[in-house]
Amino acid sequence: MDFFIHPYIPNALILKEMLKEVGIENINDLFNDVPKVNFDLNIPILDEYSIYKEVKSILSKNKVYKKCFMGGGPWFHFVPSIIKYLITRGEFLTSYTPYQPEVSQGVLQALFEFQSMICELYNMEVANASLYDFPTAIGEAILLSSRVTGRRKVIIPSSIPEDRKSVIRNYAINLEIIEVPFLDNGCPDLEYIKKIINKDIAGVYTEIPNFFGVIDFKIKELIEIAHEVEALAIIGADPLLMGIIKPPGDYGADIVVGDGQPLGIPPAMGGNSLGIIACKNDMRIIRQMPGRIVGMTKTIRGERAFTLVLSTREQHIRREKATSNICTNETLLAIAATIYMALLGKEGIKRIAKRIFHNTQYVIKRIKEIGLDTAFKGLHFRDFTIKGINIKKLNKFLKEKEILGGREISENIGLFAVTEIHKKEDIDEFIDLLKEFIRRN
Repeated sequence: MDFFIHPYIPNALILKEMLKEVGIENINDLFNDVPKVNFDLNIPILDEYSIYKEVKSILSKNKVYKKCFMGGGPWFHFVPSIIKYLITRGEFLTSYTPYQPEVSQGVLQALFEFQSMICELYNMEVANASLYDFPTAIGEAILLSSRVTGRRKVIIPSSIPEDRKSVIRNYAINLEIIEVPFLDNGCPDLEYIKKIINKDIAGVYTEIPNFFGVIDFKIKELIEIAHEVEALAIIGADPLLMGIIKPPGDYGADIVVGDGQPLGIPPAMGGNSLGIIACKNDMRIIRQMPGRIVGMTKTIRGERAFTLVLSTREQHIRREKATSNICTNETLLAIAATIYMALLGKEGIKRIAKRIFHNTQYVIKRIKEIGLDTAFKGLHFRDFTIKGINIKKLNKFLKEKEILGGREISENIGLFAVTEIHKKEDIDEFIDLLKEFIRRN
């Protein structure tokens, strides 16, 4: 293919230099490694109903699991049916970015309500209008801590999964990331942190619950350790867990991040997630908040109105002044989370959290009854590990029973999860299958 050299597109003018730099002579050379495949599928011309039947027949070959016990996220939570109908309204579905407040009041108000609910959930004072997903929210928070403090070292727990770490490293490529070993409960070793922390540390990050599902009851102590050297305390907190424990804001957290996927968003392959970030009322932090913040104001006639009050993306301001170069947020999913939180309210979220907590304690109790145990001590929420069993073989066995098994942590440790959608009979069936697997192996 030959590109038309357009005088107003800079790359077109230096195309030859670009090709020379990568060592090729023609754009087509970039595709030499792509296999030559004949895409002539010989499909007959059919009417619409015949196509529908044919496609349905093909899709019927897909494997559908009856139940899922995989941990580590994304998780299967109950999604109220009203959510998908409300977010597919035209004013929500087609409104990507509310640049013009005069024609985007509906979306702006919904995002303002999202921010308000997130602040209430975490007991923080300022939240932005969402980020892409949980790992990128952590990366943004770490960069934020560096910009605020002027320091270039950040502490994170080594227990977080490699896929999350890789995003953090990618975001904080110019920072030094220090990983802290974890204790037998999977939580970071505070004594180790005390030894290494100093005035060069920009932020200290930890999660509740941790990746293995254990609730860390020493969050307050970790925050105090960070504040002793004037570093920012960043807490990754599960939004549903906030229904039964004190939120990070109660302990003095500077920044809170979270995964909004449990808030009325179904799991999807490689997408459909929502990044949450909130902070305390500190203008040093607020001015460095990534993305954008929606605020409430008044029109010239004195009527209530909503508008973007902080827009620090590179689309809005000079690139070198931007706090984030990621131009994608999750407005539609933030609205879905808003509808979910509004539907449930405080008591509803508390009931969901209690059900998840009780299911988690019940499945762990049953696991111990059959001679197995968790790999990490402590009180669990949603996620739990099973040790002393070949996870790859177990998952293959469960797959034959149309059940999605755990995430493989090591050869003999798997990460599983239960949510509010799991009934007692589901858990008992899972335990019976574990017993059957043990007998066979």
